[in-house]
Amino acid sequence: MTVFNAIYQILWGDLITIPLPGGSTLGLSLLVLILIPSGIFFTIRTRFLPFRFFPEMLRIVTEKKTGTQKGAISGLQALIISTATRVGMGNLVGVVAAISAGGAGAVFWMWIMALLCSSTAFIEATLAQLHKEKDPLYGGYRGGPAYYIHHLFIKEDSTRKRSVIAILFALSGLICWCGISQVIGNSVSSAFSNAFHIPPLYTTALLVVIAAVIVLRKNATVKVLDIIVPIMAGLYFFFTIFIIIKNAGQLPAVFGRIFAEAFGLRQVAAGGFGAVIMNGAKRGLFSNEAGSGSAPCAAAAADISHPAKEGLLQALGVFIDTLVICSCSAMIMLLTPAELTKDLAGMDLLQTAMDHHLGSFGVIFVAAILWLFSFSTFIGILFYARSNVAYLFGDNWLSQTLYKILALVMLFIGGLAAYTFVWDLGDVGIGLMTIFNMIALFPLSRQALDSLKDYETERKCGG
Repeated sequence: MTVFNAIYQILWGDLITIPLPGGSTLGLSLLVLILIPSGIFFTIRTRFLPFRFFPEMLRIVTEKKTGTQKGAISGLQALIISTATRVGMGNLVGVVAAISAGGAGAVFWMWIMALLCSSTAFIEATLAQLHKEKDPLYGGYRGGPAYYIHHLFIKEDSTRKRSVIAILFALSGLICWCGISQVIGNSVSSAFSNAFHIPPLYTTALLVVIAAVIVLRKNATVKVLDIIVPIMAGLYFFFTIFIIIKNAGQLPAVFGRIFAEAFGLRQVAAGGFGAVIMNGAKRGLFSNEAGSGSAPCAAAAADISHPAKEGLLQALGVFIDTLVICSCSAMIMLLTPAELTKDLAGMDLLQTAMDHHLGSFGVIFVAAILWLFSFSTFIGILFYARSNVAYLFGDNWLSQTLYKILALVMLFIGGLAAYTFVWDLGDVGIGLMTIFNMIALFPLSRQALDSLKDYETERKCGG
């Protein structure tokens, strides 16, 4: 536990503390020190890709699958899988927590992180495409950071079968996703208990049974996510737009708060400017997952005509997660009278806000949408796990099935009780994934940049 806590503090604790005017401080964790400069660097190296290529990202979404590899998924399906895992509990309660701690200004810094991190997402997804392999078990392709890390450190003529860094990445991912499974189980059972007074045992048992039916079948995950993700994102967006239109008169004041508090004019005097920046930045970074190496596990599976296209789709996924879904949660909260949400936190705060806007239906809607968000995240991370399990244990159904069963057990346990150690284990897992992924991302980034340049040339030539 001592070693574990030390690693946790190194990854997530304030490694550097910068004093600010008004008596506040700006605490920077190791992950923030890595991800924010990386986002800036890749944004500059791609010549501000999020701005230049946004129309192209939208165009690629509408393209039909052109690949011929049997069992492969399309670029859009890979985007749907990564969106399923990005859009989860953090987009609901996490955003609420960021605003509660850092004020409305935290929303602005979430937006900034999305713009920066989309370039990082492009680099890692394009690399996953460039280094993908055929999948002999599921059909189609597989890959991700474990594979491009392997190719960085292990040459083709080497007798070594695995890279130590790639092994550590794969293990960190599997540990992280087990921890997330417990969080998902607990979040869903708590929300249904609050909304419907259903005992956690019943909610959790039903969740596990439905999940098992899907994940233990060979290729059911993608088909289910193709249906769930557009519905859940569309519903959440639709009801948020309804709430915004209903409260349109408050919008100027809300945006005024966001921008005024973002630059800390009032917060500097109150000693809270550091909280504004870091709560927004951390929520933006760890909601969109860019740099962690998760989404490339889906990106590698896409059968698409050019590697850079999948990179652009995954960059778009960051926008969907933060600029759309996280902003929806922020608007729901900021359009709620402050006196109603005073002294509330987490799911209670969000359900109270929805009750104000939509009545008792709002409470039921939040519970249902959380179920969809969490469920899609669970089956999405098990899709990610495929390539990591294969890298560690080879191509066999036994190891694939055993990991799925382990994740289902963790899902069930989490629904009945909250074990904070396991949850922290998930945080440590994603932190380590980020470290190992970034080790490879910088030296290999030239390949992704060359792929982008080739794609631009192809477009100019009418390809």
